Amino acid sequence: MAELKGKKNSPVAAEEFVESVLNVRRVAKVIKGGRRFAFSALVAVGDKNGRVGVALGKGREVSAAISKALKRAQKNMFTVPLYKTTIPFTVKGKHGSSLVLIRSASKGTGVIAGGAVRSIMEVLGVKDVLAKSLGSGNPQNVVKATFNALKKLKTASKIAAVRNKKLSEIISTKTTKEKDVVA
Repeated sequence: MAELKGKKNSPVAAEEFVESVLNVRRVAKVIKGGRRFAFSALVAVGDKNGRVGVALGKGREVSAAISKALKRAQKNMFTVPLYKTTIPFTVKGKHGSSLVLIRSASKGTGVIAGGAVRSIMEVLGVKDVLAKSLGSGNPQNVVKATFNALKKLKTASKIAAVRNKKLSEIISTKTTKEKDVVA
């Protein structure tokens, strides 16, 4: 009985996440009697507040593959540092022959990205970003390249700590640089 109660409560917790099915493929295994078909689903899950996860699920039916992928994606979630409605700085991610370039954008720009990158940015909660996918357009490789890029992002305070500097030394305005040059 306790297991049933736990299973009933888990969908309630899942409602706070936004889900996006990125790709569904039909795969075939050749057996003695012919072909056995199965499905693989690539799913992204996010909370629209800087947390995102992605996973691949496989099953004999589409719904089974998607549900398996959703569970795995929720387990694989990680936090991405955001700056207001965009990302802190430009990053590149690569996986296989897929290359993804993600640039921060000014407020009001919107999500200018294609395919799988757009879906990930939407579930992540990024509202203003410019992205370009280069090389292979395979959705699985593009998603992995996007995650590779997102994992490179750090907050300004973490960058300052790595460089053993104060936050004010890392973030300086153009007016202070001009004064130093003139003086």
